[in-house]
Amino acid sequence: MGGVPGGQLGGSLGGVLGGTGTSVPIPPPQHPAATRIIRVGSNLKAPRQIFSVQPEYPVLAKQTHVSGTVVVNAVIDEHGNVVGARALSGHPLLIPAALKAVLQWKYEPTQLNGTPVAVEMEVTVHFQLGS
Repeated sequence: MGGVPGGQLGGSLGGVLGGTGTSVPIPPPQHPAATRIIRVGSNLKAPRQIFSVQPEYPVLAKQTHVSGTVVVNAVIDEHGNVVGARALSGHPLLIPAALKAVLQWKYEPTQLNGTPVAVEMEVTVHFQLGS
């Protein structure tokens, strides 16, 4: 009573056509554990740089006599590799070269309680024209 013609005995009103009521719940998708990134500060010493690449001085910056410092926010993974970099300040002509150089730098892995951790810190890249 209240069903549709041809419905199943004991079916529910508003049920799914052709459904048997024996569905298996689908588990939620598994997401990889997020890597915890710790900001270098008073409780955590900055890692020691073990490899650096000098930035290539942009031709246009040389021609226009632009020099200065680019401050970069760098994310260093638990292996000491720079995996992310974004400019915080600096001349627009110098920023791309600074980011390209910083992404090639390497640091000693940072330890927190004996465990390697990813860190975030500010680094500076200097551009100075020769005399």
